[in-house]
Amino acid sequence: MILRRKKSDPALEHDDQTDAAVADDDAVDETEAEAAEEPDQTEKSAPADREQNGPLDEAEANPVQPFIDLGGVKVLPREGLNLRLEVEESSKRIVAVGLDYAGSTLQVQPFAAPRSRGLWHETREQIREQITKQGGTVEEVEGTFGPELRASVPIVAKDGASGSRAARFIGVDGPRWFLRGVVAGAGAEGGDAAEKLDDLFRSIVVVRGGQAMPPRDLIPLKMPVQPGQQA
Repeated sequence: MILRRKKSDPALEHDDQTDAAVADDDAVDETEAEAAEEPDQTEKSAPADREQNGPLDEAEANPVQPFIDLGGVKVLPREGLNLRLEVEESSKRIVAVGLDYAGSTLQVQPFAAPRSRGLWHETREQIREQITKQGGTVEEVEGTFGPELRASVPIVAKDGASGSRAARFIGVDGPRWFLRGVVAGAGAEGGDAAEKLDDLFRSIVVVRGGQAMPPRDLIPLKMPVQPGQQA
């Protein structure tokens, strides 16, 4: 709000009205500028070269590469990469893929999304609100994949001691899917480790499938089939 000193001279009454009009125009301009800076909550968020450099849709990936098939995502093996599947205890359902690499951990989850609408802008706000309520701090920055969140997340150690850990939240909207990643460890601090984790995230292929799914539903994940095993 713009506050102005009131003039007592009657001869200046017309100027007061003009000033008020100018102030209203300034307020409109400021509102429009703020709206232009804020992303449309329905638009997709992805790097301009996503279709070439990933994360890729199954239809965009090279079919002859030796991917590890985990259902909703495929992972390209590389030296030093360890894979973990995170299972929901109550349902025994696989809910995330954990990738340990370069002194860091990358947790990935693929979600169904509308064909013409993205989920990352809305999801970032939900993550920000959740971490803030827990007493953590969040900063939004422009990263490799577009806007990302860098946070300090409160944790409680096994011995009961409290502390915090750094985490990066990254996301990419693809065709009918949304891929979310959470980076912890060295890759959450920036530098060379962060670049290696970004490259790992780019190498992931999302397998949306043709089944009808509500937006935000987790695309089913599965155990990889070892050579000689049946699915």
